[in-house]
Amino acid sequence: MNSDNQKIIFLDRDGTIIFEPEDFQVDSIAKVQLVPEVISSLSRLIDHGYVLVMVTNQDGLGSNSFPETQFTEAHEYVLELFKSQGIEFKDIFICPHFETDNCDCRKPATGLITEFLVQNNIDPQRSYVIGDRDTDMEFSKRLKLQGIKIDPYAKQPWSSIVDEILSVDRKAKVVRQTNETQISVEVNLEVSAPVSISTGIGFFDHMLEQLAKHSNTSIIIECNGDLGVDEHHTVEDVALSLGQAFSVALSNKFGINRYAFTLPMDESLAKMALDLSGRPFCSFEGKFDRDQVGDFPVELVSHFFQSFSQSLNATLHVSVSGENNHHMIEACFKTMGRVLKEAIKISDDTVPSTKGVL
Repeated sequence: MNSDNQKIIFLDRDGTIIFEPEDFQVDSIAKVQLVPEVISSLSRLIDHGYVLVMVTNQDGLGSNSFPETQFTEAHEYVLELFKSQGIEFKDIFICPHFETDNCDCRKPATGLITEFLVQNNIDPQRSYVIGDRDTDMEFSKRLKLQGIKIDPYAKQPWSSIVDEILSVDRKAKVVRQTNETQISVEVNLEVSAPVSISTGIGFFDHMLEQLAKHSNTSIIIECNGDLGVDEHHTVEDVALSLGQAFSVALSNKFGINRYAFTLPMDESLAKMALDLSGRPFCSFEGKFDRDQVGDFPVELVSHFFQSFSQSLNATLHVSVSGENNHHMIEACFKTMGRVLKEAIKISDDTVPSTKGVL
């Protein structure tokens, strides 16, 4: 059984990746015609870590009116065509029955993929059913996945679908409620706006805005904490929630970088190394000579990064030196942003680990 959460696209065939002929049977190579943009679009999905699974109804396959040999020749031609462009399907499921056969494997029934569902962990927030019929949309509902209906004759039918999928692929929302804090954090790794931070601690808000700015990500944080008691709970819980949101948005970390960055700010220097390793660890070196900067206790600087790395499941090394405590802290948050910007960037088509998982 595959224990990793997989981003899966369940694809119809006829009317979705190839045009469906008037007689509804692709029984010769001459009838094979690709839907525009399907090759480049499926390649984009694969590059972002999506797995393709074909699920298709083929009415009466194997009957005298639809001989299996004729189907197989055209079907294998389609598969070889896609394979030549680097596109392969993890699995292919074909129902040969008519609707009147009342089988349990013809879409929208899900019996055809029961074993697949048992053997694979599916990321429900990032998996989809794409097809051209209402039965495909009903199939998606039964799987409790989002369905996307395609019109193969529309202008740019595929690129708009992939744009839609990828626009929400690397985003997350985390809500955390405790006796001390009520927090909502939203992150989107694909866009740089909006940025809205409200923790009740002005200097902390400013630092988190720097992190968002320099990571080139959208971050929205709303926090109501027990500041009348202490700032500790607010800073800790925001860090935990923010790290968790980044971790969820990164999903299986397919294709991301690993990166270290050094940032000077006036007389201050922050050095940081980040590894999105799946193994939480934080080392923080730096001495401050003030108790507070604005309304922010400086003792919570290291605690923020420790909590953030813990929920991000990352290895983080931080070293900061300087004379001005404000500049030192700001250099840390800016450097964190720049390190994140590089570390979360997609630049490959694999998980960056010899284990195949992070």
